[in-house]
Amino acid sequence: MTFERVSRLASIPAFCLAAVLFLVSATPSVAIQLLRDPDIEYGLKELAFPVLRAAGLSPNRVKVLVVNDSSLNAFVVDHNTIFLNYGLIVKVKRADVIQAVIAHEAAHIANGHLARRIGNLENARNLSSLGIALALLAAAAGGGDAAAGIAAGTQSSAIRGFLSHTRAEEAAADRSAASYMRLSDISPQGLVDLHRTFAGQELLSVGRQDPYMQSHPLTRDRIRAAENYVASYTSQAKPNANANAEYWFNRVKGKITAFTRSPKWTQSSVKHEKSRDVALMRQAIAYHRLNNYSQALSSVNAALEIRPEDPYYYELKGQILVENRKWDASVRAYETAVELAPREPLVLAGLGRALLHAGKPKEALAQLQKARARDYRDIRMLRDLAMAYSKTGNNGMASVVTAERYALQGRMADAGIHAKRAIGTLPTGSTGWQRAQDVLIASERAERRKR
Repeated sequence: MTFERVSRLASIPAFCLAAVLFLVSATPSVAIQLLRDPDIEYGLKELAFPVLRAAGLSPNRVKVLVVNDSSLNAFVVDHNTIFLNYGLIVKVKRADVIQAVIAHEAAHIANGHLARRIGNLENARNLSSLGIALALLAAAAGGGDAAAGIAAGTQSSAIRGFLSHTRAEEAAADRSAASYMRLSDISPQGLVDLHRTFAGQELLSVGRQDPYMQSHPLTRDRIRAAENYVASYTSQAKPNANANAEYWFNRVKGKITAFTRSPKWTQSSVKHEKSRDVALMRQAIAYHRLNNYSQALSSVNAALEIRPEDPYYYELKGQILVENRKWDASVRAYETAVELAPREPLVLAGLGRALLHAGKPKEALAQLQKARARDYRDIRMLRDLAMAYSKTGNNGMASVVTAERYALQGRMADAGIHAKRAIGTLPTGSTGWQRAQDVLIASERAERRKR
């Protein structure tokens, strides 16, 4: 399999499938999950946009995704994705601190620090020790609804070894991050406060340190340097820009906590929410988790009265309606969301899911195909897409999509079974047949590595 062939077929990129080959021999010990939500990812995109642009990176190409982990960590494993643990997002108090994290990780990409790790990966004899990083690379935008798993596992020391940066790289990333923030009219104070969050952890045993500290060694010199960046900073920031960043930070943080903390905690804390629509959104989620359908719907509708053209509040409404079996109403809510955000793959996938439940598989198939064209690594979307193919009588393509889903999860034996089924069903040489061939080749290589 070559990169050109896979790229031409718009199938799973060759490097991602190659990464999965190494994943399958990893020792299962840790399950890594992503929190996939279009509202959260859009908010992080708003926060990341100015610093990514300053770093010379494309804000449309580099995604910021949330790992379903309450510990404090952030990392990169490829040039297109920045991962933030949700624990870090809910820990910090201001938007500029999260923007400092994103700027720092963007600096690792822009400064070429990933090249050393990729070189180590290519030269490593025991590639199974890199299972977790490879899994994240292979399914960089993978996941399902709120938390879909990436099948991966390895020993924690191997994770730290692959993700860790040298002190020189950390100092260079700090300098670059401060520069990106200045160019974006964001105070470098966020960088100082980020470092202060982890100050003193170098005195703790490794087992008690936050993962971020283990992969991003902190020194007093780095804190002093960050303080000097602040001292030399002259603010020219526009108040509206700062307000926009704070709004989206509070919204991202509010939605994450609404889904990860108890509904009772959410209901007691919304009185401190600065934006009324965000408070109502959080209330809607809390009521939904308490199975109070009428109050959940009332709260999300009230949020929509404040922001009537917000696609992500319509998406949340659609989710509430789907999960309460209100199929037709959910379709209408998702259709409005798609009208307002026609290129958002998670919203398109939500409409496809609602149409499936409403008994409209042909319409669902069209939306799910659009979603796959924009984000082929969404595990739940692939499951729904396979179902839509099956319900419309295209069992061959259902097998192809199922094979790709298993491949992205690292379940290469299962991927091979479905790939063979697809190859035996689809016309030889067709696009689906060639996609199945790619997965089968990957599965066979993975099997040989086990021997």
